[in-house]
Amino acid sequence: MNSGPKAVVAGGITFVIGVVLWQFTGDIETPVVTLTKLGVVLMALEAVYGLYKSSAGK
Repeated sequence: MNSGPKAVVAGGITFVIGVVLWQFTGDIETPVVTLTKLGVVLMALEAVYGLYKSSAGK
């Protein structure tokens, strides 16, 4: 499996984890960062990484 499909699969998995954190962890309190915000950050990072990998073509 070359780099492109690996990046898409990894991005999809991380995006799903981010959506789950964003949707279902609103009531959980952690001392450093809220899990809801962590989910949004994961989704955004994967979107940027996926765009980079698709535009780089390597």
